[in-house]
Amino acid sequence: MSGTLLIRGARQLLTLHGPTECRRGSALRELGLIRDGAMLIEDGRIVEVGPGRRIENLAQARRAQEIDATGRVVMPGFVDCHTHLVWGAAWLDAYEARITGAGERVGPGPESTRRVLRSASVRRLESRARQFVNGMVRHGTTTAEGKSGYGFDEKSELKMLRVQERLDGTPLDVTSTFLTAPHLPETSERGRAGYFSQVSSEFLATIRRRRLARFAGLRCCEHAGEIEQGRLYLNAARELGFEIKIHASGRQPSLAVRLAAEVGAASVDGLCEVTGEEVSVLARTNAVAVLLPGTVFHDPHARCAGARDLIDGGAAVALATNFNPGTSPTYSMQTIIALACAYLRMTPAEAISTATINAAWATRVAHKAGSLEAGKSADVLVLNAADYREIPYHFGVNLVHRTVKRGVTVYQEGSVAGR
Repeated sequence: MSGTLLIRGARQLLTLHGPTECRRGSALRELGLIRDGAMLIEDGRIVEVGPGRRIENLAQARRAQEIDATGRVVMPGFVDCHTHLVWGAAWLDAYEARITGAGERVGPGPESTRRVLRSASVRRLESRARQFVNGMVRHGTTTAEGKSGYGFDEKSELKMLRVQERLDGTPLDVTSTFLTAPHLPETSERGRAGYFSQVSSEFLATIRRRRLARFAGLRCCEHAGEIEQGRLYLNAARELGFEIKIHASGRQPSLAVRLAAEVGAASVDGLCEVTGEEVSVLARTNAVAVLLPGTVFHDPHARCAGARDLIDGGAAVALATNFNPGTSPTYSMQTIIALACAYLRMTPAEAISTATINAAWATRVAHKAGSLEAGKSADVLVLNAADYREIPYHFGVNLVHRTVKRGVTVYQEGSVAGR
């Protein structure tokens, strides 16, 4: 993208400048805050960041198009490192049954999603997913990771990944993960062993050849036999060049944590509870613990590991929406930050760091996203806030005034009509 852009007058400019590694411990509270800050952008990339007086006096700034951020917070776009972008209808019947106590916890949702994915065209699924992407942009997300996993059969899974490929760059950057199927019964046609064998020997190669996913993800249950099958699947994925993500299932996450450490996973997502031993293992690895507090808010049966023990114990932590039709139908990272502060005992600064730069590390895009530093993509938010702590304070409120992706405004708040 050609042209020069100057963002000036920021009351608080959060650069997230810091070490070239995932933030841990006290480093999460360092936001690289510049008061009365400014930023110079050239051809979609950040050129200079610093105090307004210095940046505005640069020769390039004098010919730049301006965005006046006077009195506002300017910060990196959110990186949502765990979402499910492609699905059919909302699970409204299952939701109502759960809150009224009239039905089973899971309800008919998964089966209805499976039917829609099998019958719907790529175009129809893309149209629905694009509505979600547009909502994410309005709420400040500029980079997202999207998972498959609801389709079960090869055709449906490929369809989901193809939709995400078409969404990538328009305007979000979308990184895809092929995720193993949930709720696979022992009595299924192929059985658990047959499912993992076929995926490992055939399907992964197809996905890799078509370049439809960067990550291979494993839903890690508590059955020892399935863990062994999953380990073979992960080894096959690594040999093909996939990076690895582990999705913890159940309330005993030790297997997931140990497996993530063993295979060098980029992240272990959805931890429900953690012990001191598990925190210690995570502190010694590069696997990012991705916490999903939206699930706890939406489903009273769900659990989410507290962030305090993880952060204080030296583990790397990130936040994500887990946007999906069953357990967390929100795409607002602002809401997730509010939940993390209220229920996971995170400070506002820690929550912002884990929703930006650490989430970028969990998605392996920290070289271009998650912070406002020279050379990185100009993915920027201008907020209707004078202090970054207003993000969790105003829970359920969209504070985004403007979303900038690669130096181009992709969303700007409109005016309210008078009477």
